[in-house]
Amino acid sequence: MTITTRTFSHTFKERNLGFMAQPITRPKPSRVGFLLLENFSLPSFTQALDVLVTANLIAPGSIRVHTFSHNHNEVMSDLAIPIRPDTPLTDVRLCDLDIMVVCGGLRAARTVPGWLTALLKRLARFPVVLGGLWNGAWYLGSAGLLDGYRCAIHPEQRIALAERVPHALVTHDALVLDRDRLTAASPAGAFEMMLQWLNIGCSHALADAVLDTLDHDQSKFRSVQKPLQPKVSRPLREIIKLMEANLEEPLSPGQLSQAIGLSVRQVQRLFKDQLDTTPQKYYFQLRITEARRLIQNSNASIFDVSIACGFVSCTHFSRSYSAFFGHPPSKEVRYEI
Repeated sequence: MTITTRTFSHTFKERNLGFMAQPITRPKPSRVGFLLLENFSLPSFTQALDVLVTANLIAPGSIRVHTFSHNHNEVMSDLAIPIRPDTPLTDVRLCDLDIMVVCGGLRAARTVPGWLTALLKRLARFPVVLGGLWNGAWYLGSAGLLDGYRCAIHPEQRIALAERVPHALVTHDALVLDRDRLTAASPAGAFEMMLQWLNIGCSHALADAVLDTLDHDQSKFRSVQKPLQPKVSRPLREIIKLMEANLEEPLSPGQLSQAIGLSVRQVQRLFKDQLDTTPQKYYFQLRITEARRLIQNSNASIFDVSIACGFVSCTHFSRSYSAFFGHPPSKEVRYEI
């Protein structure tokens, strides 16, 4: 039996990208370096690293991560958990990096050693983006590399940095991207910073796929018209919540529209204008996506999954699944429960 290939709409494509037959590939990996300083913020570092590791799970080989310290010695984090860098500074051509991120922390020394200033100034001569986590901006600014730039730093050091580097604009933001300088003042800012880096240094689709994987609750309400309409409207949010709550027995277009006090035509227009799809396609792709989650993360049978996601025919479910993912549900990888 020939199965016609089907594609996900924008809203669900990134959410399923890592599970489709032909995921994103990148001919040249983006090379990211993390320079760990004593007492660096481990939560900020792991938030940033989580984004990159997830990107490699979705698109293998997209990112090559290097961790460094001064003399390749083990570095103690702010949580008293030591981290051993994987790459000596002398073992990689620094000019080949796409970005180097200085990982500071609340108790990281404000005294800037000469080797660090020299290293950062050397990097600045190459087309390498420079970043800083927590108080990483302190070291960039002290090296004279934030003059004329906006930056973010942890609140404890905002005033001190503004005084030390008067030609930098120290903001109250958790994250600042200003040309070839990326700075984040918190773990949440570090997470967003690396997402933005993926968007700039790799691909917009990969960044969206990572967000959909790691922050599903935030990503599911994104609009396709991101620059103009970053979030969907309240009525559409309510419809999506209704759909998610009614997978086993899907609601009809009339029931959905009646529940929020709009006409079927108005609901169709909301989906078209904000998500560039139809309510029927959105609902169907939502059910297929949730079916994948159930298969991978439970011991439920394929038959039970099909029923739980509103498919009255196991044959229809299998054919639809194969059309989207390139293999039948019986061939899906199941994680150990």
